[in-house]
Amino acid sequence: MDRAGFAVAFALRLREAGVAVGFSSIESFARGLEVCPPDSMGSLYWVARVTLLPGWADLERFDAVFAAVFSTKVLSLDPNARRRGTPTPGDDKSWYSRLPAGAGADEDGLGLPWATLPRAVGPAAMDETPSLAVPERLASEAEAVADIPFEALDRADLALLDDWLLAALRRWPRRRSRRLATHHAGRRVGLRQTVARARRTGFEPVELVRTRAVRRPRRMVMLCDVSQSMQHHAAAYLHLMRAVVMVADAEVFAFSTSLTRLTAVLTHHSPEIAVEQATAKVTDRFGGTRIATNVRALLSSRHGDACRGAIVVVASDGWDSDPPEALAAAMARLRRRAYRVIWLNPRLSAPGFAPLVGGMAAALPYCDAVLPADTVRALSDVVAAIAAWN
Repeated sequence: MDRAGFAVAFALRLREAGVAVGFSSIESFARGLEVCPPDSMGSLYWVARVTLLPGWADLERFDAVFAAVFSTKVLSLDPNARRRGTPTPGDDKSWYSRLPAGAGADEDGLGLPWATLPRAVGPAAMDETPSLAVPERLASEAEAVADIPFEALDRADLALLDDWLLAALRRWPRRRSRRLATHHAGRRVGLRQTVARARRTGFEPVELVRTRAVRRPRRMVMLCDVSQSMQHHAAAYLHLMRAVVMVADAEVFAFSTSLTRLTAVLTHHSPEIAVEQATAKVTDRFGGTRIATNVRALLSSRHGDACRGAIVVVASDGWDSDPPEALAAAMARLRRRAYRVIWLNPRLSAPGFAPLVGGMAAALPYCDAVLPADTVRALSDVVAAIAAWN
């Protein structure tokens, strides 16, 4: 049985009945099912009640939903069903009319569809409302614009996007540096510190001082395509570039026919002013695209060493006027220098999309991940992928 799907489905039925069930309660219920698998209806009742019931005021509604979901014959033998105030199910199911529609049963009126979660649907099937879904953990403000395409966002929505990115990128991947620091759980013995401390005990090393490597935030380099084909997504990507500059040790560049460094202008405390300054600095925006030329220009410049051991993010739809062989050679050189290479393609979520464009097909073998990035929800997957590479 899928314990996570079971817990989410039962919690959704409780929420529909008016019982306030939080995310932590759902997690506790799933863990309780794993640690203490119920062997009877009574044990299942108490595991659910201890983890999911927030207070005595919701006890009657909790018992009503529990009685509606599970078999009435088994429930009637459980001593918890004989508590005063608990609805007693009958053949006519009149007690069930007090619950909101669909609060306790499926379309047939019995049971709970907990066995499997619904399969993921593509953008073409987004008009169909699924009967069961796991809620996304996005901020309440960002949830309002989570599925809106970037080209439909206004100034207020972009401000919400900027705030959410600054908060989401706080969990940044870290790398092991060569510097050592004293730590009680270190595996190496610090000889210099141990000898210095042994001076207090007649140069007898009574206490060993242990050290371990210091972990520093991993560097990031981002290249954003601001050509004509990326015009509708450029503003959102500029906010993403500003967020990584403010949070991490990042170098950001915009390119169309030439490469422009935007790290300095995007450090402004005001996101509106920072984006305006960056837009004014890019003189060749909304023109042609030369991805291979700009990747070679970055690697040959004085900022090329920033790619060593860094997470390199390229945001582009793959349309390139340079030959595919030139882009493949430039990406191979970039891949040897970088720690990870991520390609963000806003057209990847389109129905029936395939990376058949010459530039995209040439760069694909040298990317560790190719992700869609056309909505805030898609950007949350990008942030999760970056945070996972420690």
